[in-house]
Amino acid sequence: MTIFCSHCHQPLQTEMSCLPRRGKQAPRASRPFRSTKSASKARRDQINAELQALRSLLPISMQEKERLSYLHTMALVCLQLRGAQLFPPGSAPPVEPALGTELLSLLPGFLLVLSASGKLVYVSENVAQVLGLSVVELLAQGDTVFDILDGQACEDVYKKLLLAQKEPGREVTFVSEMCTSKAFRLKHGGNRVVTVCGRFVVLSWPPSPSTTAFLALCSPVMQSPADGEVSPTTLATAGRS
Repeated sequence: MTIFCSHCHQPLQTEMSCLPRRGKQAPRASRPFRSTKSASKARRDQINAELQALRSLLPISMQEKERLSYLHTMALVCLQLRGAQLFPPGSAPPVEPALGTELLSLLPGFLLVLSASGKLVYVSENVAQVLGLSVVELLAQGDTVFDILDGQACEDVYKKLLLAQKEPGREVTFVSEMCTSKAFRLKHGGNRVVTVCGRFVVLSWPPSPSTTAFLALCSPVMQSPADGEVSPTTLATAGRS
């Protein structure tokens, strides 16, 4: 079948037109350039103002607030929100966050509260004495207990927490390495081996993931990883269930 040009009516080999290309048309008037620099600055200023407002509400000293980065600020805010969800204002939390320094110094380790999904809800301030990391520095590692544990033991710890959640009040124990500061690792040759002993507590009925919390005491094992006498991977499966 012969194809004819729709313009000059000459036969063509392919379906095409001999009309002049649009490239020869007069260029359109360019739109005026609008800078988004001022809008971006306004958004950044608004975000900074919101972060400053959130930072001012954190229950820490003014000196600590001034050292907080944006990441640390949001990590602490999320920690406070999870705590407020589990322990609403007016309720009596089983662990008082405002424990005195003298009382904390008497404990053989630091206190830890987790949500049903393993999210960090509360870490006592004396964690720095055990791991060499402050609460803020620990949150920089992640917001779950699995982020601060040795990766090889996470699966076993998850199984134990799942078992404990099904039977609130049942005590579980596991042993694993926890993240520490660089200074601690240089001094001891590795991370700190910690025994975690705790149980799930029902905060209100009916029991649900949003109304249960895992309360635990994290005590350091005397032997350091450099001694070669403690195997976190094997100990993690040897805890009491």
